[in-house]
Amino acid sequence: MVAGPFMAVAYGSKETSYLLPPNPEDWEEYGIPDFVYGQKELAVEGIQWPRNAPSTLSSLPLSRFDSALCSAWRQRVELGLFRYRLEDLQTQTLPGSVGFVAQLNVERGVQRRRPQNIKSVRQEFDPEQFNFNKIRPGEVLFRLQRESDGLAAPEQEDILLVINVSPLEWGHVLLVPEPALGLPQRLLPGVLRAGLEAVLLSLHPGFRVGFNSLGGLASVNHLHLHGYYLAHRLPVEGAPSTPLDLKGYVHLLQALPAPGFLFYSSGPGPDLEALINRVCRATDYLSDHEIAHNLFVTRGAPPGQASSSSDLTGIRVILWARKSSFGIKEGGAFNVALCELAGHLPVKTSQDFSSLTEAAAVALIQDCLLPQTQADEVQAALVALMAQEEL
Repeated sequence: MVAGPFMAVAYGSKETSYLLPPNPEDWEEYGIPDFVYGQKELAVEGIQWPRNAPSTLSSLPLSRFDSALCSAWRQRVELGLFRYRLEDLQTQTLPGSVGFVAQLNVERGVQRRRPQNIKSVRQEFDPEQFNFNKIRPGEVLFRLQRESDGLAAPEQEDILLVINVSPLEWGHVLLVPEPALGLPQRLLPGVLRAGLEAVLLSLHPGFRVGFNSLGGLASVNHLHLHGYYLAHRLPVEGAPSTPLDLKGYVHLLQALPAPGFLFYSSGPGPDLEALINRVCRATDYLSDHEIAHNLFVTRGAPPGQASSSSDLTGIRVILWARKSSFGIKEGGAFNVALCELAGHLPVKTSQDFSSLTEAAAVALIQDCLLPQTQADEVQAALVALMAQEEL
């Protein structure tokens, strides 16, 4: 039961409440509470999957971040702020060597908002289209705010945690930097840093964060990341990789479901800042060259040989360059975006869920990847970008 661990969260009298007032008429004036955190809350060590996951996930400790997010999210469920009520999703691990986690989510396939008309990876923000300045007041859970530690760390911008009204899974939120700025859906260091730190703030091994570019199935052209809980291991946590440059700044994740560029950090500090810089230089290159992309952040093993998925010693960021896909995609058991490339397959119909095979899933995913010649060009360009860090 995925929702189980989070159903009984309660706050002590001294804790900030992230719950809305009972009367909807008061929501406008309620204001957005701040979730202020410090570096000491960014947990790296000791995060592991239970041996018999997911059945014992309810015994996992919750961090202050998990408690705040999940109690506020559950209240919004009870208040009817979502397009559908997310029940326990039927889940199966597809037989085969990959370890795909397939979930039946019919409601999302039917009721999610129509994607915007996107024609370019670099399309400008359009205030007339749906954007996060137009959401209802109750959809914002809190403002994620890093406290100053007095060191020369980069200034952390405020990030709103907003419910995804068409959730993939329990706790599905969007991380949105200052909506009034009208930033297009192009990855920036500040929001990536917030996404990485959100993963580190959670004690749940299955809290993941990701980004879809325009043309990479982002449905809203307003800068945001996705975050959600999934009580299952995914292939990308421990999949093997080989270094692409002498310094080991970027690796190639070779295993199925799709080859991707792997960036790794052992935790907060200069190493994490260097990773943010490298990833954003890579995504800038892809955007500038009209190459759609998806990005996935998860706790995982260091680069190298295949590792046990329980060895979650740091943060893995996987970046995939892919074919651009514009408009609504109705065919196929699932659409290919950040979670599908990582091995999590939200399936739209009962028939597809019961008949889906590993071979069919791999074929759907690989059909979205770049032709090999172009993939090789991108790899060479990103390796050259990493080399420039030395200059």
